[in-house]
Amino acid sequence: MSRPFKIEITQSEEELKKRLQTARLGNQKEKLQMLWWLKSGQVKEQQEIGLRLGRDASTVTRWLQKYRLGGLSSLLEIKKAPGAIRKMSDDAIAALKHELETGVGFSSYGAIVEWLEKEHGLRKRVWDGLWMGKISIGSEVEGSTSPKPQAG
Repeated sequence: MSRPFKIEITQSEEELKKRLQTARLGNQKEKLQMLWWLKSGQVKEQQEIGLRLGRDASTVTRWLQKYRLGGLSSLLEIKKAPGAIRKMSDDAIAALKHELETGVGFSSYGAIVEWLEKEHGLRKRVWDGLWMGKISIGSEVEGSTSPKPQAG
């Protein structure tokens, strides 16, 4: 068995239980469960937390270290990946929306590509990945249709 460890949980047992009941994300529930077990004295060893949660001991160690250094808010912080950098500027998207709303529209996907290159200097690669003329701003090219699934 692993040796007991000491950690001071600043939240009350009741507060942790309430937060555990209202938590929406599974990862946050696990972390709150861990703290509640520690606060209520149900677990005394770090290894036991890992076994109960089905997590590696290094994960539990990392969580406890986050709690020690930054408290509950740090432990429950949700980090968001930055994602890809947008290839079209907000101005180009707004101009395209305006162009589509004028009622004139575009006759084809190629017409959109030409317009974007002429008006905003955007090359076709910006639009690679769009499918059948669908525009991510919620409009469609005149006459474009999505293929219907075929029953096999």
